[in-house]
Amino acid sequence: MSLLERFEKDFLTAYKARNELTVAVLRMLKTAAKNKQVELKRALTDEETLEVLARQVKQRKESIESFTKGNRPDLAAKEQAELAILAAYMPEAATADELAAFVGQAIADTGAKGPADMGRIMGLVMAKYKGRLDGKMASDMVKTRLAAL
Repeated sequence: MSLLERFEKDFLTAYKARNELTVAVLRMLKTAAKNKQVELKRALTDEETLEVLARQVKQRKESIESFTKGNRPDLAAKEQAELAILAAYMPEAATADELAAFVGQAIADTGAKGPADMGRIMGLVMAKYKGRLDGKMASDMVKTRLAAL
């Protein structure tokens, strides 16, 4: 079953159960996927669907941060609930140990000499862990490892 089919199936289940929050979140997700599909003028692959999902997750995280800073805990809580629903569809996240091992290997393989090589290492890391990794965490780890060289 493709990711889009899973969204549709879960949407119908939530709709029948009258779960308004889940219906609203999945409706926004399906709309974002449909917009991407129209933009590309073809059906989405699971990888492209995962990118749409990751973008929605990132938007929720940024909103939570903004609402928390703006002293709006009610809106932050709503976004947090939406994030929990979206997170259920994300693939298992890479662990810090797994990431550290790969970063070390990538630095050794490419012969990186310092912070100037950050873009090359980040490209490798983000390609390997696409959709399974927080870019900020990866960036921080790569930056500290390269600064130590």
